[in-house]
Amino acid sequence: MEGWIDKIWFDNHLLGWLGAPLLWPLSKVFGAIARHRRNLFLKGKNNAYRAFVPVIVVGNITVGGNGKTPVVIWLVEKLIALGMTPGVVSRGYGGKAESYPLVLDKNSRACEAGDEPVLIYQRTGTPVAISSVRSDAIKSLLLLGVDIIITDDGLQHYKLYRDVELVIVDGKRRFGNEQYVPFGPLREQTDRLSSVDFVICNGGKPHQGEIAMSLTPRELVNIRTGDRVSANSLEQVIAMAGIGHPQRFFDTLMSIDLIPQHCEPFADHKDFKFDQLTVLANKGRHLVMTEKDAVKCRDMLRHNPDIDNWWYLPVDVNINKDDTAKIMKTIKKLRYIYGSQIT
Repeated sequence: MEGWIDKIWFDNHLLGWLGAPLLWPLSKVFGAIARHRRNLFLKGKNNAYRAFVPVIVVGNITVGGNGKTPVVIWLVEKLIALGMTPGVVSRGYGGKAESYPLVLDKNSRACEAGDEPVLIYQRTGTPVAISSVRSDAIKSLLLLGVDIIITDDGLQHYKLYRDVELVIVDGKRRFGNEQYVPFGPLREQTDRLSSVDFVICNGGKPHQGEIAMSLTPRELVNIRTGDRVSANSLEQVIAMAGIGHPQRFFDTLMSIDLIPQHCEPFADHKDFKFDQLTVLANKGRHLVMTEKDAVKCRDMLRHNPDIDNWWYLPVDVNINKDDTAKIMKTIKKLRYIYGSQIT
């Protein structure tokens, strides 16, 4: 089903126009609701929560993965380097915790916290809290002494006041047919980009005013042992990806001369089953996946110590020095508003 949705949204497939009599009116309703919520926020009539520390939103105006989580990780690392103590809040999509807000620790699992929050926590060690009510997540982090909040997604969560907005754009697919959900991929119209602080273009050619970003692959990491190897040292590789745009991951593998003999795309936040993945892995000698998928597979391998041929590929965000300096300058100015002693 998801493959057909992509074809309708991004490839102008005939099926989309056949479904237009149903999808187009629904998209108009979605758009009207989205604009109404935005207008209430701008007029200060929605009782938005305002924290006593700066809040940075990393989001997008389309459905699906554009590279938000790698940017959150990059931003956390940059803020720590500035001497700040960031905390990250997320909805925790795909997780089912017993209670909320949930503050992650070293024992947190993707099944309760969601794959992206666990990934952020494991990569950065920074405090991460999840709740569908992001103000509750923020309050739980403030008790831990954080002095700046990054929200992973949440551009359209207008119950939360924000100081800086960063929007990530898929540089290759852009905005598809530029229709609202469900007829297209838009959560908000493209003119929303004119009101955000920074538009970051992930791959492709950035448009005027956008910041170019790329993802730089690291070495492959063995999920069970932690061993690292160069990507082109593995043979008979099966690749899988349960992210918003799996083809981006497969393209990344091929760009580093790792040519899978089979690529298996899954839905974003897919709840993998061990038997399902072992069947897939047995089609080759090695199974390679994204780091986000690996946080869900790591628990499987704890109970199956004989499996040592599952790997993941970490990636780092690459933004040039001048654009990085612009982003950091904007964030550092917030210390005058909030009275922080950040230098």
